[in-house]
Amino acid sequence: MIGLVLGSASMAPAQIDPYPRSLLQFGYDQSLSGQGPQSLYAYYYYNNPEFLRTNAALRLAVAPVYLDGEIGFRQLLPHTDVGIGINGGGYGENYYEVRRGHYFKSESFDGHGGGASLNLYHLINPARLIPLNVVVQGGAHYSTYSATDKTDDQFTLPENRVSTFARAGLRFAGKEPMLYPDLAMEVSIWFERQWRLDDGTYGFAGDPRRVQPTTDLYWLYAGLSYAWTNTGNQFTFGLTAGGSDDADRFSAYRLGGVLPLSAEFPLTLPGYYYQEISARRFVHFSAAYVAPLSADHRWQLRLGAASAYVDYLPGFEQPGHWHTGVGPSLSFTSRSEVWRVILRYGYGFNALRDGHEGAHSVGVLYQYNFEQRKLRHAKAKRTVNGG
Repeated sequence: MIGLVLGSASMAPAQIDPYPRSLLQFGYDQSLSGQGPQSLYAYYYYNNPEFLRTNAALRLAVAPVYLDGEIGFRQLLPHTDVGIGINGGGYGENYYEVRRGHYFKSESFDGHGGGASLNLYHLINPARLIPLNVVVQGGAHYSTYSATDKTDDQFTLPENRVSTFARAGLRFAGKEPMLYPDLAMEVSIWFERQWRLDDGTYGFAGDPRRVQPTTDLYWLYAGLSYAWTNTGNQFTFGLTAGGSDDADRFSAYRLGGVLPLSAEFPLTLPGYYYQEISARRFVHFSAAYVAPLSADHRWQLRLGAASAYVDYLPGFEQPGHWHTGVGPSLSFTSRSEVWRVILRYGYGFNALRDGHEGAHSVGVLYQYNFEQRKLRHAKAKRTVNGG
C-alpha cells in the first residue's frame, strides 16, 4: 500500500521545479485509539532542471508501485513553461470509508490507474523577485478498482472509468517539496472541474452510492514559514479554505492525519485517522513553533496545532463542525544536514472513537537529501585540494 502520496492528479506540483533535487522521503502515522486506514508514504523525488543539458527539466517521484513525473520545457512560449505529466501504478487510488470515527473495511477497496496531463505555467511578473504564475492544467486518467480481503462480498465496486480534469490557478511565490523547509511563502487560488465518463452507482443494494458525472472544486491557500538561522527558532502558519459543487466520495475534501507530504495542500489534523473527515466545504488553520534544544540546533522541539471548520459531505455528519488536534515532535538533523528524522505525537480533541471524543497517534518522518550529500563531498574535496 506504499505510494499514497502519489495517488492523485492534483498531486502534481503547480510549477516546474527550478532546482536540482534528489530526496528520499518516508512518513508513517499510527493511531493509538482505534484502527484506521493505512497512513504511510515512501518515495524518491528527483528533479533535474537541465535534463540532457537543454531547456528541458525532468521531475520524478517514484514509489515502490507508483510513478508520478513530468517533462517540462522552459520558455517554450513567451514567459511560459510547458510540462507533460504522466502518472500511474498500483494502490494510488485506494478508497477508505470512515464515518463518525469508524473505519469500515467492508466498504473500502483498492484503486489503481494512470493518466497524463498538459501543464502550462505563465509568469506574469518576469521582472520581479517573487514570481506570480498563472497555472493551467488538464488531463485524463483511467481508474480501476479491486476488492481487498476485507471488502464485503455483497459490496459492488465502482465501475472502471476514465476521468478528465481541468484546473486553473493563480500562484504567488511557492513552497519547496521538502520536509519542513526553513523558508517558504505562498498565496494561491484555484478552480478545478472533474468529469467522469462512466458515472453510476456502487455499494450495497440497499444503500447505493452515486458517482457524480461532474464536480467543481475551488480553494485558496496562504502559508508562511520563516526560520531565524541564528537562533534556531521557526514559525509556520497555513490557511486553506475550500468548497465544492456536486462532490461525491471520490472528490470530497479529506481531512486528517499529520503527514506533511501526503498532498500538495495537506489538510492535517493531529490525532485523527488519515482522511478521516469528508467535507464539501471547510476552513483549515495550522500553525507550529520550533525551538532548538541544543546549541548547534540539530535537536529541535516542534509544537504544532491544526483546526478546521467543516461542512460535511452528506452521510458523514458528526455532532459538531469543529475539529482540532495538537502535538509535539522531536527532530534530529545530522551534522552534515544530509538526513533528518522526526518523532511525532498527536492528540485529536474532537476525533470520535466509540462514541467518545479524543484520540492519540504517533508517527515518524524521515528525509535523506542526496543533493546535500553531493554538495558536502564537493566542498570537502575543494578543501583538501586547497580550493
